[in-house]
Order: sequence, then C-alpha cells, then structure tokens
Amino acid sequence: MSNRGPIVYIVDDDVSVCRSLSLLLKSHGFKVKGFLNAEDFLAFKHFKLPSCLVLDIQLPGINGLLLQEIIEQRGISMPVIFITGHGNIPMSVKGMKAGAVDFLPKPFTKLKLLDAITQAIAKNKVQIKEQAAISKIKRRIKTLSPQELEVFRLVAKGLLSKQIARKRGTVLQTIKVHRGRVMQKMQAKTVTELIRFAQKGGITSFQG
Repeated sequence: MSNRGPIVYIVDDDVSVCRSLSLLLKSHGFKVKGFLNAEDFLAFKHFKLPSCLVLDIQLPGINGLLLQEIIEQRGISMPVIFITGHGNIPMSVKGMKAGAVDFLPKPFTKLKLLDAITQAIAKNKVQIKEQAAISKIKRRIKTLSPQELEVFRLVAKGLLSKQIARKRGTVLQTIKVHRGRVMQKMQAKTVTELIRFAQKGGITSFQG
C-alpha cells in the first residue's frame, strides 16, 4: 500500500457492510482496510498515515467500546467513528465522552459518513503533528545533564535563577550557565517557550 494519503480502517462483523463501506470509501479516494473483529484489527501493524476507525459497537469478543479503550491505552492516535444497528443513548454518550468523533446509527447516509471521516482525518493530522512535536521535545530533553534537567524543571515551575541557586545551595552564576545550556539544547528562544516545552515534554511531573 502506498505510503501517501489517509487510510480508513473498518471493523464490522457483517461482511456485506464491511464490503459496501470499503467500496464506497475507495470510490471517494480513500485507502481502506477492513476487519471482521477487533482482535484482527489489534494484531494488524497499522500504517503510519493519517487515519480513522469506522467501528461497529456490537462485535463478537471485544466489542467496539472496549476496543476504543484499548486503542487509548496503547497510545494509538486514531479518531473513532461508531456505527451500529443496535445503538442506544448510553452507548453514544460513553463513546463520545471517550473521544469518538461521531456516532452513526444504521442506516446512515453516505454524506454523513463521509463528513464524519473527513472530520476525523483532519483531527488525526493535527494529532500526528502534535505527537511529532512532542517527540522532538523529548529527544532534546534526553540531551540534558542531570543538573540541567533539574534547572529546567525548576524554571518550568516559575522559579527565577536566584531562587533556584538558593534552593540548590549553589552560586547564581552556575545556575545561569545551566539555564543557558538548557535554553540552547531545547532550542527555546524565550522562557515562555521553554515552559511550554516543559509542559509538552512532561518535565513538570519529574521529581527532583
């Protein structure tokens, strides 16, 4: 399969539904990969492409809502669109609260599905961009020495250099040197930007 363009995954135990949805989406230019159960979907090595999951709630074995939870637990960024012929309000609420893009009771119109998929793919593109930015920040964090990491954490908490020096029992100049190296290694132009990097990189949760 080409490494360009978004892909739509479908999980529905009804072979005819899976086939008809695949044909519809392919006719609108989407790459499609269908599965008849959640287990096969989880075992599949997913492509590193913008994607979304069109997911039936009523499935044998792992149902749709449970699969949504597993995807979240595994850190897979893939917006979910639920489809079901047996849906009810509690299911819809639970799925949407867990981050589903839409909940479409069968039968649904082609337009509704295509609109939901377009929205989901757009959301996933933003997620992928954000994840790439976070990964870059975390790689930079790994280049910091233990002392620089500690200074970074304290700067992220809003402490001034003189406060950090007092807290660490060292001279101000040493803290300024560490702080300068942190700014350089993290490629931060301002302290505000540095604090934002700390939040995205999880530095504020580090223990000193």
